[in-house]
Amino acid sequence: MSEYRQDLFRYVAEEFAEAYQEGELPRREFLRRSVLLSGSVPGARLLLATLGVAGVSAAELAEAQGSTPQNETATNSYHVDPADTALDAGPVTYAALGRTNFGYLARPKGIASAPIVMIVHENKGLQPHIEDVARRMAKAGYIAFAPDFVSADGGSKKYTDIAQISALIAKLAPADVAAHGLEAVKFLKAQPGAQAEHFGMVGFCWGGGVTWTMTTLLPDLKAAVPFYGPSPSFSDVPKIKAAVLGIYGGLDARITGNAPATDKVLTDAGVKHEFKIYDGANHAFHNDTGASYNKAAAENAWASTLIWLRANL
Repeated sequence: MSEYRQDLFRYVAEEFAEAYQEGELPRREFLRRSVLLSGSVPGARLLLATLGVAGVSAAELAEAQGSTPQNETATNSYHVDPADTALDAGPVTYAALGRTNFGYLARPKGIASAPIVMIVHENKGLQPHIEDVARRMAKAGYIAFAPDFVSADGGSKKYTDIAQISALIAKLAPADVAAHGLEAVKFLKAQPGAQAEHFGMVGFCWGGGVTWTMTTLLPDLKAAVPFYGPSPSFSDVPKIKAAVLGIYGGLDARITGNAPATDKVLTDAGVKHEFKIYDGANHAFHNDTGASYNKAAAENAWASTLIWLRANL
């Protein structure tokens, strides 16, 4: 397993552990997810030990493994109605990498051409919240596309257990993530009226990390806004040509703690960037379907995102 792949696996495992430690995830569900992620009860015991979770027996893990999945309750109402008559929006498929790939495309109706923005989902896959974000972006005047990085396993809609989606994403090879991302960009640029020279990207959580990575692979990317995503390899930072706005939660020590070092590396490399850290906001504070949603921070961060894109695309 490569270092990047290990980091990705670890990222998902730590997110489960953080949700459990903060009381957002019941113990049995946390243990069930640990078994699902590691692939076995013995593997889960080793994983939990590395996460500092002690006192978990094989019997408790085996019992949790067979329990009913407990997905987080989605509590939002859409910011933009899926049937909004000012938009053309809906699920799409496209052929690439020897398979059918899934995604969600949204664009303003009646506009011949527009700048383009790719939206990269969290480690929960392509959920209705991310589709809503794509529609919000379309309402702001962009052609927006959110690819489904679970496409190789049948797409996010195939799974009712969100944790299974996270486990699939955690096991993705880095080369596969990059290849999928690059093909998704090609699909977006090929849309009628797509202003490929005005190209931006926004990602959340795991998708924030993917967005960081894609900045190092796409020299024509003009602007990127990673929300609380893990930083890219510092050795790749000089490859970044995009203007980057990093969005962080002040309480999200696991990710935000690396912001100062990332800021320095970007500065040293001459990369145009700005970081916004929201005091009192935690990881995933922009997702209004989750327990960490922070309305004031989310609304300010979204407004800042649009300002950044308009200024740099």
